[in-house]
Amino acid sequence: MDAMTQGSCLCGAVTYHVSTSLKAVTHCHCKTCQKSHGAAFATYASAPQSAVTIIALRDALKSYESSPGITRQFCSACGSSLFWSDAKGQYPEWISIALGTLDTSFNAENQVHTCTNSKVPWLRGQFL
Repeated sequence: MDAMTQGSCLCGAVTYHVSTSLKAVTHCHCKTCQKSHGAAFATYASAPQSAVTIIALRDALKSYESSPGITRQFCSACGSSLFWSDAKGQYPEWISIALGTLDTSFNAENQVHTCTNSKVPWLRGQFL
């Protein structure tokens, strides 16, 4: 993977750079991720927060605590879901990045589907 991964929201008001390799590619099927993304599941990869530089126009990046300790961040202009982090979890110094917001190529070798007990009944495919 390139040393620099870049991404942005739909409207470009929020951009970010990651200076290390992304880890732990996860397709999360929990109800919170479904609601946050408006999709059957959300796909994230993680990096240490210290390796992520976020550039946002004034007041564009907003935060929402979706459950105790879990903060989701999104663009207030276009609504793109960008990041989440868990201050009370096993890796409080890491941030998860919505992979659909990447502007650079990324090859995810290992991928995991989580919370599949919440999988929507209309999702079909051989990838699960």
